[in-house]
Amino acid sequence: MKKERILVTGGTGYIGSHTVVELQQAGYSVVIIDNLSNSNISVLDGIERITGIRPDFVEGDCTDIDTLRKLFTDYPGIKGIINFAASKAVGESMQKPILYYRNNLDTLLNLLDLMGPEGVKGIVFSSSCTVYGEPDVNPVTEKSPIKKATSPYGNTKQISEEIITDVIAAGAPFKAILLRYFNPVGAHPSAEIGELPNGVPQNLIPYLTQTAIGIRKELSVFGNDYDTPDGSCIRDYINVVDLAKAHVIAVERMLTDKSEAPVEIFNLGTGNGVSVLELINTFEEATGVKVPHKIVGRRAGDIEKVWADPTYANEVLGWKAEASLADTMRSAWAWQQRLRERGVM
Repeated sequence: MKKERILVTGGTGYIGSHTVVELQQAGYSVVIIDNLSNSNISVLDGIERITGIRPDFVEGDCTDIDTLRKLFTDYPGIKGIINFAASKAVGESMQKPILYYRNNLDTLLNLLDLMGPEGVKGIVFSSSCTVYGEPDVNPVTEKSPIKKATSPYGNTKQISEEIITDVIAAGAPFKAILLRYFNPVGAHPSAEIGELPNGVPQNLIPYLTQTAIGIRKELSVFGNDYDTPDGSCIRDYINVVDLAKAHVIAVERMLTDKSEAPVEIFNLGTGNGVSVLELINTFEEATGVKVPHKIVGRRAGDIEKVWADPTYANEVLGWKAEASLADTMRSAWAWQQRLRERGVM
């Protein structure tokens, strides 16, 4: 039996594309909408090579509600939405806050506006550990306090969570699952899809792999004077395929009425804190490739240290991060090498 149709906004992006693969392999029919502002249409080829299915694709901007209305008309029967359509770089958000507030919040408001009339049963929202701000205690649980965001990006995630909660509390006829990611890294083991931002990467791993292969001169490590064992920031690095699988579980949970509350929240992480310098070392050991890097000053908006307590997601969703960090680094390197073979980078 064919499963329901799912709309994936931002579905040609990094996490979105990996989630589309997992959805299609689980039997769902997928419609992607993406404006390609930070992704490439060729991602559809990679998804098709992995799954044997080319997802339906609409090139469009989710901040335009008329575009979304037309999508729902053209692709009737959408039962679930996974929303990845957002600007996502902490550093850039410090420089372009209006872009972040407009893009991230208008997209969400438009989706929520249309979900009820279109009969959508639930939305999985791509949230972030940045909602915890600079935590007093690590690891953080879903009950850890939501502190002041350290960046406009983090603030858009906090506000988005509040909007969803308020809309559903007001009687909206759908459910939501808010997934608070820690730091997604790596690529699909096939090396058919991975992280490929447009222009200079804002995230650590694509910059690291581009440096390792010689595209970038050296990697900047932002600060070595934090209160951590080696002075660099600590994060919880989670394999992107593990992360994608959690979205499929969340969709299934809502569509089969297994949710225990109208809005549920889960941390998605490994439970292990790894410093930036440790990550570089793990990459070098896993691949045998050196990464030229230098220490520079701290970057505005960065949190000193944060990692997850994923117990709740492990127990309630039945989901667990499984890939090792070394294997994840190897997958990121295999993806970078594939891009070089194809003449992309």
